[in-house]
Amino acid sequence: INMTEIQALYQQVILDHNKNPHNFGELDHADCSAEGLNPLCGDHINVFLNLDGNIISDIRFNGSGCAISKSSASIMTTLLKGKTIKEAEELFGKFHDLVTADFEEEYDEDDFGKLAVFAGVREFPARIKCASLAWHTLKSALDGNSIISTE
Repeated sequence: INMTEIQALYQQVILDHNKNPHNFGELDHADCSAEGLNPLCGDHINVFLNLDGNIISDIRFNGSGCAISKSSASIMTTLLKGKTIKEAEELFGKFHDLVTADFEEEYDEDDFGKLAVFAGVREFPARIKCASLAWHTLKSALDGNSIISTE
């Protein structure tokens, strides 16, 4: 798969998830939650989790923001439902590497699955915070912090 194909896929996936976000809404009686803000562009996302031991039994998000932040949150919640906290933290690391890696650096698509579309964000450094806001908010919720700002 080449960069042109990734960019086309990126745009399609971003638009689809922005228009029809998965797991959008508040989670009543959440075991942990956090609020994430990106004051530079106005993105504002809340992440809610229910845990069954160390497994994420349910995860939802709400808030407002650009298409990239909303679609990233949508894909993140889809991927993490049913995963362990350890798996979630590993995916967070992979995602962070994907969006911040050197543009020339190769990566294994199989490692990323649906997240691979966010490789396109590397071309736009200002958008990296949009793509990673939900992930940092998730990490904050899991670490017991209630609010983060990407300033």
